[in-house]
Amino acid sequence: MDPNTAMPDEPLLQVSKLCKTFEKASGELLVLDDIDLNVRSGEIVGLLGRSGSGKSTLLRSIAGLLSPSSGTVHFQGQPIDGPAEGISLVFQSFALFPWLTVLENVSLGLRAMGVHGDEARRRSLAAIDLIGLDGFESAYPRELSGGMQQRVGFARALVVDPVLMLMDEPFSALDVLTAETLRTDFLDLWTEGRTQIRSVILVTHNIEEAVFLCDRIIVLAAHPGRVQADITIDLPHPRDRLSAPFSQAVEEVYAILTARPAATTRSAEPATARHIRHVSVNVMAGLLETMAAAPYHGRGDLPVVAHELQLELDELFSAAEGLQLLGLAELARGDIALTPAGLEYADAGTQQRKAIFRALALRNVALVAHILGVLQTRPQGRAPRVRFEAELEDHLSEQYARETLDTAIEWGRYAEVYEYDDDSQSLLLEQPETASAPAPPSPS
Repeated sequence: MDPNTAMPDEPLLQVSKLCKTFEKASGELLVLDDIDLNVRSGEIVGLLGRSGSGKSTLLRSIAGLLSPSSGTVHFQGQPIDGPAEGISLVFQSFALFPWLTVLENVSLGLRAMGVHGDEARRRSLAAIDLIGLDGFESAYPRELSGGMQQRVGFARALVVDPVLMLMDEPFSALDVLTAETLRTDFLDLWTEGRTQIRSVILVTHNIEEAVFLCDRIIVLAAHPGRVQADITIDLPHPRDRLSAPFSQAVEEVYAILTARPAATTRSAEPATARHIRHVSVNVMAGLLETMAAAPYHGRGDLPVVAHELQLELDELFSAAEGLQLLGLAELARGDIALTPAGLEYADAGTQQRKAIFRALALRNVALVAHILGVLQTRPQGRAPRVRFEAELEDHLSEQYARETLDTAIEWGRYAEVYEYDDDSQSLLLEQPETASAPAPPSPS
């Protein structure tokens, strides 16, 4: 279908009832569940969510690089059953061929489409000029900074005159200032209509980036990925990050991301198999100490805390959710508030902190208590790591099972619940001669 003759009310992209599963040793892992998404001409749509929400899997399904397990993807009214003409993808990594020049890297897509010779050179030079890299046509990637390499990635995507541009965290590998410049330059191209692009889908884990660039933000919940919210950002470009409406939009997204998901019939896994994102005790302790001190005094807005501590979405939420799981803090409507136990921990000395952490971990983290229970039934008080990993893999992917167990091991070692022998890859009961055995209090 000619993009210029498409019906004005017809969505450019339609994703309907899309599910995606991957095979694993113990069965299938559901990554995307019942995704419905329409994208219309003139929109920049952001896909925002935690790691594990399936953002990149959804993007690759839209690009035709992955086939849905069920459901459909239609682009300009036609089903997608492979890489589709009119769709291009900008990757998180620069994905350039180091032995090719800028001009040769940019022209790759045209060559794949059968465009060669003077026409390919003309179009490639025009894309290079458009993205601000004229003068570097003969340079190799090793001669370019990270920002310039990503501009080559943009030029390579633009040269095929896409109707729909897909971007998979294209700014995340760049330093803060370079990323900001590239975002602004891309937004200028978009608002000035200097490309053929009619819609953009941007995967990001940066809430401010999503509010700065996007007209709509689709928030994906995790395990499995599903649409949690569809938020319209009704702010004109260019957007002022310091304005009250911008801050309000950021707050709204944080509130949605911190909302407790409703229980579903799918969440039948035991409490011991809950995925725990890796976050070190030091990071959680640092967040507790920051929140306990002025100006927060135990309570604060997550957007403000994230900005002050320069934390990305995954890092901030991993720490905050770890504190919530333990019972040291509560998250609600984009705020974080320390519990009485959290305030006590922040003010305590080293051994008292361990005692508080131990009591809460055994009470609130089912996997830590489960590991201790198994070790207590063993004659030697020892069990191989693989025993727990295999148990977790009945419910989680290999990656999440490993991450969950790593976290439980680190937390349990810090709290002196059990030890870990890396040589034998085994967990064992804390030995009397090495344990300080603090008497656990009864935290509030």
